[in-house]
Amino acid sequence: MGADIATSFAAAGWETHVMSPSLKTREALAGRMRAGLVKLEADPACADTTKVYAGLDDVLWKDLDLVVEAITEDMALKQRVFLEIERLSRPDTILTTNTSTFRVGAIAEVLKPETRKRTAGLHYFMPAHLVPLVEIVQSEWTDVTVCDNLEQWIRTARKAPVRVNKDIIGFIGNRLQAALLREALYLVESGATTADGIDTAVRFGFGFRFLACGPMKQREFAGWDGHLRSGNVLYAALCNDKQHGKMLHEMNRQGRLGMKTKEGFWKYTDDQITAEKTAYEKKLRAALEILKPDLIG
Repeated sequence: MGADIATSFAAAGWETHVMSPSLKTREALAGRMRAGLVKLEADPACADTTKVYAGLDDVLWKDLDLVVEAITEDMALKQRVFLEIERLSRPDTILTTNTSTFRVGAIAEVLKPETRKRTAGLHYFMPAHLVPLVEIVQSEWTDVTVCDNLEQWIRTARKAPVRVNKDIIGFIGNRLQAALLREALYLVESGATTADGIDTAVRFGFGFRFLACGPMKQREFAGWDGHLRSGNVLYAALCNDKQHGKMLHEMNRQGRLGMKTKEGFWKYTDDQITAEKTAYEKKLRAALEILKPDLIG
C-alpha cells in the first residue's frame, strides 16, 4: 500500500520519500514504482529519484510537508510510530494515517494537543495508484484548514477526495462495502444465489451504472418517490446481522481464504491467479481512462 501511495505521489511530480525497515521492501520499491508509473503513463524515471530510508531518524524531515503512515493495522504500533514522527517532524508538517480500521482520533490521542491539530486520516483504496478515491478524515482535534490543504493537494495529484467530517469506524467507502458484502454473503448462504450470481448482478447491473454516477445521483434520475415506496417494503427484508454467518466462519476454518490459499468460493492455480490479477488491473486502467475528465488536477 505504501509503495502504491508513493507511486501516485511521484506520478504527480511530487518529491517523494519512503521509509521502510524491511530490506526486501526497499530493494523491490523502485521496480514496483516503475511498473506503476508506466501504468499511469507517467515518467518511470520518477521512481529512481524517490528517496528511500531504513529508519525514521534517517528521513530528511525538514523537506517534508506531508507524512502518510501506512503500516500494519496495529493500534499500539501506530501510536508508537506517530510519537516518533511527532518528535522528528517540523511543527507545520501535516501528519496522516492510512488506517482503514481505527478512528484517527484514537491513534492521535497519545500526541500533544498541538500535534493532534495537524493529524488527519488519508485513506487510500487498493491498488492505491489506480483507484482514484482518497478519504480525508477529520478527527475531533483536526484543524479544518489541514483537511482543506489535503483536499487541494489530493486534487492536484488527480485523485478524487471525499471529506469525512465525522471520525467514524470504517469511514465512508468501507462502510458502504461492508453493507453490500453483508447482504451478498447472506444471499449466498441462504441459497438465494451463488457467488457468481452476486458478482454478475453487481458488475452488469447497478455496479455498471455506478461508473457513470453514484447511487445518490442515480436515484435523482429515477426519482426518490419510487425509492421511498420500494424501500419501505425492501428494508424490512434486508439482512441486519451484527456478525457474519456460519458460512464465512467455516470457510476461514477450512483455510478457504481466496487467492492467498488458492481457494475461496472458487479454486485457483498460480497461472489463474496471475491471469485474474492482470485482467483486474487492465479493467481498472480502462475505467480510470473513462473517469479522467472528472478528476480535476
